[in-house]
Amino acid sequence: MARARTPTRSSARGTRRLPRSAFAYPSRRAYPINTKARARNALARASQSHTAGTYQHVARAVRAKWGNRIPTVGRARGTVTRPGMRRGATRRRR
Repeated sequence: MARARTPTRSSARGTRRLPRSAFAYPSRRAYPINTKARARNALARASQSHTAGTYQHVARAVRAKWGNRIPTVGRARGTVTRPGMRRGATRRRR
């Protein structure tokens, strides 16, 4: 009886079988974001210097696919940091 592969396990064959929509750069099939772990890894790799992708592009693709479920993307522009706190608000000096 053959063992079933777990979906979290990565292989070259599995990556080749992914649809183009599972990548941050679909034309180059770069930075797969089909799972949460791969999305976090794509963000980490894009943030490094001398890589083929930009963090902003990959973060936009991850946010479109996963929303706010990936914590390393950061908040969208125009939102508040916490309830009752405005973005850019300064503390009063004594």
